[in-house]
Amino acid sequence: MESSCEKTSAASSSPCTSPPHSSSANNNISNNSNSPMAVAATVAQPPNPAVIMSPCAACKILRRRCAEKCVLAPYFPPTDPLKFTIAHKVFGASNIIKLLQDLPESQRADAVSSMVYEANARLRDPVYGCAGAICQLQKQVSDLQAELAKARAEIVKIQCQQANLLAFICMEVTQSEDQVMAPPSNEDPYGTTTSNNFLNFYDDGNNLNSLWEPLWT
Repeated sequence: MESSCEKTSAASSSPCTSPPHSSSANNNISNNSNSPMAVAATVAQPPNPAVIMSPCAACKILRRRCAEKCVLAPYFPPTDPLKFTIAHKVFGASNIIKLLQDLPESQRADAVSSMVYEANARLRDPVYGCAGAICQLQKQVSDLQAELAKARAEIVKIQCQQANLLAFICMEVTQSEDQVMAPPSNEDPYGTTTSNNFLNFYDDGNNLNSLWEPLWT
């Protein structure tokens, strides 16, 4: 009987000794939660805000739900609804979606830009569209090429005139230098020979007068 009582007393005393350990653990947890590090950690982690998905401009204009993998969303943002309005007016939403689905993702952005440009041109010129703009640009290019060729011809002409002028100047300078360096000629520069001939002719005239004098006397 005593042994059974001792066992029961030991069993009853064993659960009584365990609560102090649990209370000390709770105290440690409460102390750790009240520490500055724990408070800073809780303050540094704000709650994640709710993400609001705005539909793309295409889905907003078409009045449909914009799916997560919408084909039009990357190329028609909600901030630029006019872009899709113009393309949709000329090509239609179904044709745009079909064209983008047939192309790889690396070429879709260029395709959308081309469609928007062509739609703008088609609205400005319903008959010719982009072809009219291309013809005008080609005409401008041909006109500019003709002006460029004309300007180049003028440049060549001016260069030839300049070369001829330089050659003429060099020739004149050479001739003037040759004249300066040439020796004096044997002819009388003052024309004394001509004056002597004139005097001789005058003397001959006097002799003729002397011959005619006997005839008049």
